[in-house]
Amino acid sequence: QVQVAESGGGRVQPGGFLTLACTASGFTFSGHDMSWVRQAPGKGPEWVSVLEHGTGTTYYADSVKGRFTISRDNAKNTLYLQMSSLKPEDTALYYCARRGSWGEYDYWGQGTQVTVSS
Repeated sequence: QVQVAESGGGRVQPGGFLTLACTASGFTFSGHDMSWVRQAPGKGPEWVSVLEHGTGTTYYADSVKGRFTISRDNAKNTLYLQMSSLKPEDTALYYCARRGSWGEYDYWGQGTQVTVSS
């Protein structure tokens, strides 16, 4: 049974730092691209970042480029998102998602809440 589960969310002040983690099970983690997607209150989902499994290539949304870093530990089946210089507009529910063989995001976690507020 494929499962992904996020953790590490919380409340942080503007300019602060937070690291999210996503633990995966039930599939060959090292064989899949993995992404972070977020959804702010009242808005649609926003893709944040992806880490490709073969090349290790990373991509970021312009809104987070230079502030967020995606990484993975295949030995621990875990995906990370290091977030720095956080802004109030980063407040959202952050999801981890597996990218399937056809490029679709086929498995999602339940999300972890990040709130940036003074």
